[in-house]
Amino acid sequence: MSEKKIMLQLDQYKPLRDIVFEGMREAIITQVLKPGERLMESQLAMEMGVSRTPIREAIHKLELEGFVYVLPRKGAFVAEISLKDIQEIYEIRTILEGLASGLAAVRATSEEIEEMERCLLRESNLLESEDINATVAEDINLHNAIYKAARNERLVTTLNNLREQIYRMRVASMSLPGRKKKSLEMHRKIVEAISERKPDLAREMAEKHMRYAQEAMIEHYKRQISKQ
Repeated sequence: MSEKKIMLQLDQYKPLRDIVFEGMREAIITQVLKPGERLMESQLAMEMGVSRTPIREAIHKLELEGFVYVLPRKGAFVAEISLKDIQEIYEIRTILEGLASGLAAVRATSEEIEEMERCLLRESNLLESEDINATVAEDINLHNAIYKAARNERLVTTLNNLREQIYRMRVASMSLPGRKKKSLEMHRKIVEAISERKPDLAREMAEKHMRYAQEAMIEHYKRQISKQ
């Protein structure tokens, strides 16, 4: 088990099982719990100060969302990201990101478009920065602004889940040469289409952006495999 502590965000309005699930998911995304690591219910329960029941429930939910896999008589393990995972996730995400951007072009308020522009500015200021986590955070902020403007909560929930499943690899792939600059260029085209109220173009630009992101992710994956 990792030496780093899993932090729980206590919320009096949330059931304990949800708090434990969110804490464990965040630990997997940030690699406090690393790919291939076995999840020991008793140790996790002791570390987080809870019983084994919410741990068991969280592991089951994490399995359903693709963060964990369970082997009979061996236990639960943090899932590694495979080439198949990347392809399947981006097949879905490409369509849904296009949908979100198209809806945003119709439904976004002027204030929401201004927030997208501010995200672009912050992302541009990070172009020469070596802080990849900050760049990814701004990428997430921009996409969240687009999702909010789409006005579809189920769409947002699905997109966030897909994005979180590959967060670990996205951070690493962002360091590929030219990746940040190309991503910024594509973000600008998406926001421009949204601000001009062109839903078909916004959808097209978002889908193109996702196809590029998929290619970058696959390139990073292949590089990692070749190193092994």
